[in-house]
Amino acid sequence: MPASPRTARAINDRLALRLLQEHGPLTAGQLKQLTGLSRPTVADLVERLAVADLIEVVGESGEQRRGPNARLYGIVAGRAHLAALDVRTEGVTVVVADLLGVVLAEASVPIGDGTGTGPAVEQAVTLVERTAKEAGVDRLHTVGIGAPGLIHPATGELRDSSGLPEWHRRLVAALQERLPARVIVENETNLAALAERRDGAVRDRDTFVLLWLGHGTGAAVMLDGALRRGASGGTGEIGFLPVPGTGGLPSATDCAGGFHALAGAAAVVRLAERYGVTAPGGEPGAHAAGLVRAGIDGGAELFLDALAERLAIGVSSVVAVLDPGCVVLGGEVGQAGGEELAGRVAERLAGMSPLPTEVRVGELGGAAVLRGALLMARDAVQRAVFAAAAQLG
Repeated sequence: MPASPRTARAINDRLALRLLQEHGPLTAGQLKQLTGLSRPTVADLVERLAVADLIEVVGESGEQRRGPNARLYGIVAGRAHLAALDVRTEGVTVVVADLLGVVLAEASVPIGDGTGTGPAVEQAVTLVERTAKEAGVDRLHTVGIGAPGLIHPATGELRDSSGLPEWHRRLVAALQERLPARVIVENETNLAALAERRDGAVRDRDTFVLLWLGHGTGAAVMLDGALRRGASGGTGEIGFLPVPGTGGLPSATDCAGGFHALAGAAAVVRLAERYGVTAPGGEPGAHAAGLVRAGIDGGAELFLDALAERLAIGVSSVVAVLDPGCVVLGGEVGQAGGEELAGRVAERLAGMSPLPTEVRVGELGGAAVLRGALLMARDAVQRAVFAAAAQLG
């Protein structure tokens, strides 16, 4: 059955908006060429989208043509605004952006271990409100949050996780109460994988595993372009993976006997001390990254070999189960290790697994979580705002 005129118009409008998202501002002639629609049809959809305040004239084309320059149409960036948060155990970073994801303001606040739940939540919510005000934004459409821990696959809520501060879970409810905005939450490692696929090291791959190496350890699994979260949201909790060399086994409430005990920041610090590698202190993830950089700069071959051996143990288990073909070393430590560490891991992995696996370095490092949260929120806002196109005409 052919589509009704109304449905056909909605499909055409969505197509035009998607092209403007992907290519940036376009002329009516370029839209005609990319969509394959007739000139009158393109003229109609441009008028509809302009009346709906979804697109606007943003300039003129420099094409070589007779007559006046063609108008360039772009998405109305100020139609809606979003905030993205990277929630860590030691603080919060927030960015406020427009509908296209262009960052308008950014800020962060440290939250110490001794800070109570109420004050910690208030600091974080106030930071969001203040940053939005500094960006000139009166109302946020969506807030995207990247946080450690398990995200319930059905409800999208941050679940209880051992070792994480209570204010993490309370923050989501507080933002929903204080802001007239939709609040969405995703695991930080999953968001890092999203960012690396869109803007980083794996733009050319639909299937890969990202190994997060920072304050803690985690993994994100991307298969055929889709994040896999598991039945309980626990896919990628690699810190609990039983591995040799830890002197024990993990428990349901403590990953001290698991892979975390080999590759978490505290473990990297202890390993560096064993080999005499030093670096300035600081937040655990940053300190561990500094030690890895110092090891590379100082030619600490034994330290780097030992760290690569540890990482290969965890990676080989993931490869044996998933056969992703590519593993990305992400987070602050993964980025600090660069090709030097990735090459060593790949060499040891090749000796442990018969499955060919490329080991890449994450390009975004610790910034990947915030970038992923922004991309998640931007996609959600655009879906909601552009749904108005289906109601046109």
